[in-house]
Amino acid sequence: MVSPLPRRGSTIAGRDAAGRRLRISSHPDAGRVVLSIWQDEICRATLRLAEEDVPELVRMLTGTLVDQHVVEDDRTA
Repeated sequence: MVSPLPRRGSTIAGRDAAGRRLRISSHPDAGRVVLSIWQDEICRATLRLAEEDVPELVRMLTGTLVDQHVVEDDRTA
């Protein structure tokens, strides 16, 4: 059985389906960070990023939140 808990990394629960988790695991020996989507104990999808791609992912996630708040602020103005 494969566990959805990484040795180096973390998981976060999804809010769209019970048992859905995003697993973020670090593999420094390979220079990779792996994002995988789990449904209970089954891995449904995996994306392997080079370590140098992680800052861009963080910028994209942060930018999405900033853009979302700007749209919400425009609606309340």
